[in-house]
Amino acid sequence: MQTILGAKGAIGTGLAKELTSYANKIRLVSRRPKKVNDNDFLFAADLTKPEEADEAIAGSEIVYLAIGTDYNTKVWQQVWPLIMRNVIDACKKHNAKLVFFDNMYMYDPDYLNNMTEDTPIRPVSKKGVVRAEIAQMLLNEVKTGALTAMIVRSADFIGVQNSALTETVVKNLLKRKKAIWFANVNKLHSYTFIPDAARGTAILGNTPDAYNQVWHLPTINEPLTGKQWIELFAKEAGVKPRYQVLSKNMMGILGLFVPVLKELKEMVYQYELDYVFDSSKFEERFQYKPVSPQEAVAYVVRELKKEKAEAKKKITDY
Repeated sequence: MQTILGAKGAIGTGLAKELTSYANKIRLVSRRPKKVNDNDFLFAADLTKPEEADEAIAGSEIVYLAIGTDYNTKVWQQVWPLIMRNVIDACKKHNAKLVFFDNMYMYDPDYLNNMTEDTPIRPVSKKGVVRAEIAQMLLNEVKTGALTAMIVRSADFIGVQNSALTETVVKNLLKRKKAIWFANVNKLHSYTFIPDAARGTAILGNTPDAYNQVWHLPTINEPLTGKQWIELFAKEAGVKPRYQVLSKNMMGILGLFVPVLKELKEMVYQYELDYVFDSSKFEERFQYKPVSPQEAVAYVVRELKKEKAEAKKKITDY
């Protein structure tokens, strides 16, 4: 049995599809799980409760912790340490391997232009502090030999769901509105294509000698500037590459009315500097080539247009 904790998100959904190549039994866990594959086992659980986390993990060979919580600092501070503790304890009890899907918020900004698995840990945001704390919880258990686990990390997402890029750039362009970028449109910014991230996670989870270390998931290795990303999406969508840049101060003001901008403000340093995410360790180990920027952009625009057409058809049929 392979179990996905946080099975309703973009990564969890993609991972469920990928795991069919490796496992006959796949358990999907969330507060309100839904099947991805016909033979999925569903389990509803609140992972902040130790007994529910224990029941969700019991009988698992491999557990993937890929949950998403509200993008809110206070929620992260309260919820994430609880979830990590409960999941680690349950995995140890049931002798399950743990794969933790992480991000790069804990990395030292001085090394943002060349992030590798060895990049120093020095978070400068409250969310980054939380991420550093829970990653260290896992690594401490691995160091003692009490847990077999790995951390897999991605850059910001490019995809249809759970992608700030899609929400602020692509959807606006498709509505013939100005794309929104943050801080500096001339800085490089790497993106991890969600299907690549899901496939990479499945590969790593089912590679025994990949455990007890950190891996960067396959990420588009042609980083573009914000302006280049906007131009690429606009060309694919058949619109003009119009955009506006939100400064940190403007994000603070607008955050009074748009809560997510208030939460993003502390992360804006990632747009003030070149942000380059290196996944060569994974690519070389598994002879894997991530999608190109053009392939990722074409996929996202095509899928969003398809969703819009299907929604319009439902209204017409009704």
